[in-house]
Amino acid sequence: MLLEELLGAPGWQVPLVLTLPPALHGRHSDLVDLTSLAGDLGARLEHAAQTNSAETLTMVRAAVPDYVFVVGWSQIVGEEFLSIAASGTIGYHPAPLPRLRGRAAIPWTILLGEPISASSLFWVGEGTDDGDILAQKFFHVAPDATAQQLYDQHMDALRAMLRTCLAQLASGTAPRERQDTRLATWAARRTPADGRIDWRADATRIDRLVRAVGRPYPGAFAMDGPHRLTVWSTRLCPDAWRYHALPGQVVGIEDGLLRVMTGSGPIDLVEWESARGAPPKLHSILEA
Repeated sequence: MLLEELLGAPGWQVPLVLTLPPALHGRHSDLVDLTSLAGDLGARLEHAAQTNSAETLTMVRAAVPDYVFVVGWSQIVGEEFLSIAASGTIGYHPAPLPRLRGRAAIPWTILLGEPISASSLFWVGEGTDDGDILAQKFFHVAPDATAQQLYDQHMDALRAMLRTCLAQLASGTAPRERQDTRLATWAARRTPADGRIDWRADATRIDRLVRAVGRPYPGAFAMDGPHRLTVWSTRLCPDAWRYHALPGQVVGIEDGLLRVMTGSGPIDLVEWESARGAPPKLHSILEA
């Protein structure tokens, strides 16, 4: 996104693009190959495993940057890194800063049932997502939003902000607005293991988890014996009162749909994948 906008922005030159080495691509669910875009920009593409390593700092210094952009990068930049860019380092965060500073902002937005979110461009400081705001674009979050839908909303917002901010940065007129620390909240790191479904929870909570950790993330899951069952989408069962079963028990299998009991009644697993290559057996119990 950033590189695409820089490609058409007047007054900008991009000498260096840093990305993770291929051996570390498995760390990120939404990693994009930047080789082609870097070539279009005439930029040198280099790999950096550690933001603040001597090797990375040397590469960034050699580019003699006016600005450094830290976008789609989950590592904290240190004081020495921040001292390199002559005019400042710009970060991006998919949340309405100062709310939801930290990690996994998109999943947390859905898990918390946030009705409104925002994309934030900010001047990176020494703390975590606490620098002055450069730009924010707010939007509504649908009650049934998925991670992919929210991700796409953020990308649309980022593109719109960049088209204004790149011109402001180039002319030296970009704003700074201090964050109100009284309103700050912090989101903790999440791992693929946090997508494990607890069937004792109510169906609404499980549906929210499935939407929060679905594509482009690894997905919600349960165990069908030794086999992993990944759940990509669910819907609330319209006639839940008809079923009596234990949490996690499969109470229906029809036309690819699995109906599984939760703590508040059954939920329908609409899209799912089984490592065993077949659906679980009727009345079997999926383990949390």
